[in-house]
Amino acid sequence: MFDKLTAVESSYEDLMKQLADPAVQADPTTYRKHAKTLSDLEPLVERFRQYKGVSREIAQTEDLVKTADADIRELASEELKTLEQRRDGLLSEIKMLLVPKDRNDDRNVVLEIRAGTGGDEAALFAGELFRIYAKFAERHRWRIEVLSTNETGVGGLKEVIASVEGRGAYSRLKYESGVHRVQRVPATEASGRIHTSTATVAVLPEAEEVDIQIDAKDLRVDTFCSSGPGGQSVNTTYSAVRITHIPTGVVVSQQDEKSQVKNRAKAMKVLRSRLYEMEMRKQQEQIAKDRRSQVGTGERSEKIRTYNFPQNRITDHRINFTTHRLVEVLNGDLTELLDSVSTHYQSEKLKEATAVEVR
Repeated sequence: MFDKLTAVESSYEDLMKQLADPAVQADPTTYRKHAKTLSDLEPLVERFRQYKGVSREIAQTEDLVKTADADIRELASEELKTLEQRRDGLLSEIKMLLVPKDRNDDRNVVLEIRAGTGGDEAALFAGELFRIYAKFAERHRWRIEVLSTNETGVGGLKEVIASVEGRGAYSRLKYESGVHRVQRVPATEASGRIHTSTATVAVLPEAEEVDIQIDAKDLRVDTFCSSGPGGQSVNTTYSAVRITHIPTGVVVSQQDEKSQVKNRAKAMKVLRSRLYEMEMRKQQEQIAKDRRSQVGTGERSEKIRTYNFPQNRITDHRINFTTHRLVEVLNGDLTELLDSVSTHYQSEKLKEATAVEVR
């Protein structure tokens, strides 16, 4: 591992020299590429240098413990404990930074939430989930834009599709895909019985045109009159768009905008992201079939979390984690839940990386 770290530090220093080269500075493409690589390496190199510095201090302090008088030896022993804790902490950080980064982590997100079993109560829960993510996005100053909605008469959502734009959006939300279950007494339940309802969440990394090449001949585009609230243009102009990707059968509909052009652009954004996710899943299944038991596959058929209102409890079933901060979560504070799942996943990835090194 330390040979690898030394090589990374050497590469970092070489990149620093190249960025100072006038010829590289005159080439914007090369300069940006090197600067991005340098930025990616910097946290690891910084921790490695701190680790080496603390290790040197430990060696010096150990000499004091062996050679100094009694009073100095006692102080040095206390200092040694602190330094060793710092060294161990840095080593843990280094190991985590060595875990290969998900290439989609910095992407924006297409968020899809759909009501599952439970009728109106499921639709209400889907609406609440969307508000949770919207508030979480607001806390991070991310931009959230609703692309498509299908509302119920009782204030719930049968379906909502939105884009979330912001640094690290996918890295923070990617483990939210799956079935979310709610247990509570509905407002319409006279006998006070607890009902169980579900909603599905899909978090897709937003795909660019360069990621997914879509041939126009593979698309069937249908236009139709939009329905629901929308003013005079509703049911009078063919502004709504339905795009079918013929090879995969993926269908995307969009009608929230009055402009057919805007609806088509939004539908294509969702279509690209769904096709990109499908391709990404194929690659992951081929490469990592043995990893399914770690934090789950993220498939939407899995029950990942239960929100129990009577007990003020949320349980993430993938990692057997329970918190009683339901009210805070409903107000968009997902940090504890997301950190717990992310830490578990990173730990499993670290074990796997270490096992590869040992082999």
